[in-house]
Amino acid sequence: MRACVPCVFAGLMALTGCSAGSNESSDAEPASALDPSSPVQIELWTYYNGTQQQAFEDLVKEFNEGRGKELGVVVTSSSQGGVNDLAAAVTDSAQELVGSEAMPDAFLSYSDTASVIDGLGRVADLAGYLTDEEKALYVESFLDEGDIDGNGSLKVFPVAKSTETLQINATDWQVFADATGSTLEELSTIEGITEVAQRYCEWTDAQTPDVAGDGKPFFGRDAMANYLITGSKQLGHELFDVEGGVCTFDIDRDTMKALWDNYYVPMVQGWFSAEGKFRSDAVKTGDLLCYVGSSSSVVYFPQTVTLDDETSYPIELAALPAPTFADGEPCAPQQGAGFVVTKSDEKRETACVEFLKWFTAKEQNTGFSVSAGYMPVTKEALTLENLEAAASGSDGSENYSINLPATLETIEAGVYANRPFDGGVDARAVLESALSDKATADREAVVSAVAAGASPEEAAAPFLEDRVFDEWLEDLTARLKATTA
Repeated sequence: MRACVPCVFAGLMALTGCSAGSNESSDAEPASALDPSSPVQIELWTYYNGTQQQAFEDLVKEFNEGRGKELGVVVTSSSQGGVNDLAAAVTDSAQELVGSEAMPDAFLSYSDTASVIDGLGRVADLAGYLTDEEKALYVESFLDEGDIDGNGSLKVFPVAKSTETLQINATDWQVFADATGSTLEELSTIEGITEVAQRYCEWTDAQTPDVAGDGKPFFGRDAMANYLITGSKQLGHELFDVEGGVCTFDIDRDTMKALWDNYYVPMVQGWFSAEGKFRSDAVKTGDLLCYVGSSSSVVYFPQTVTLDDETSYPIELAALPAPTFADGEPCAPQQGAGFVVTKSDEKRETACVEFLKWFTAKEQNTGFSVSAGYMPVTKEALTLENLEAAASGSDGSENYSINLPATLETIEAGVYANRPFDGGVDARAVLESALSDKATADREAVVSAVAAGASPEEAAAPFLEDRVFDEWLEDLTARLKATTA
């Protein structure tokens, strides 16, 4: 089981990483296979679009005109659409399916897809292309995530990362806090959010005494798989316990009950909600006050609440670190794809590594990460001082700067990504829907019962019995095990 060890900041906020891992030393000169008089051209595939794509293309051009020219490397890049489009295109290419394009020299990928391509024998191990000194420049947990074999390999090169934070409509929160004495400190724990959510629902319900049961939900989550995986980890159980590419599901009843009690139970009672494609949609309409979402998504946090065609008002953002169970060890998701280099020859692999080292150096990586809403991957760049300075001088969203301290604090406390395994994509899909779909469907049943004349308490009571949880847990366990059968 991989520990989610708290990270240590050097200087102001420089991370040293939070996952154990080591790689073999390499004394080779990485650029020795390159020859400026005989340049090599490498092709990169990304899923970047819009601002991210433009920022990346600008850096590719800068590399080609400078460092690339010195080394004899010419980089070309193209976007393959979205994340899933790129994964499908690369998988087809790796299998040499009819109609597929030739494999690119490197491509953006998450570890699950990288593991599939690696299983086809198409992924280069980059560990030997970096010296120990070069490896030490990177946040350890970010580099460790690329060790998909668990043996010191580097098959996914980190380029930009994110985690989760609690993002709050500070304007409406203050009204509620002033009226009820609620504090932001209560939102530091998962249980505290549940308690505050009940209070908020009851407080909003009391605003219209002539209408019973119309209290508003307080909180939501964008990624349910993250909640179940990191919540289990916080409470001492690694839900996806992976060794050698084989997963054993560590499904502890008490742990799962805690997760149930702090999502399903408040959902069916109307304290939480899952309206809209993303929870920021519900914040924009005034139907939600806060949510846990990706730190990179904060650029989309709304600037106004629009209640109807005639009523809207500006709001301000507040951000807190991702909440943790009161008795749990801090652990938040580590997110963000990296580059996978296609296995070829020393010259082409070296060319890819040289570009990636340049791209992830402080100046380049800071600018790109801020423009894309992500975090850079080296210790030198991942500091509050560096990122605040870069954000203040950019055209990016003010939300990035507001969210930045919460993001860094979350990463410092501990971030985690499970190793890939056969069936991992399907297993994660099960987690993404199993709890949220049931909670949403049962909430709709409660609302219908209230509309038919039942009190909110009477309508919710059948769904709060232990048998409902036990039946759900049995079904979840069977569905997870089926993904690796």
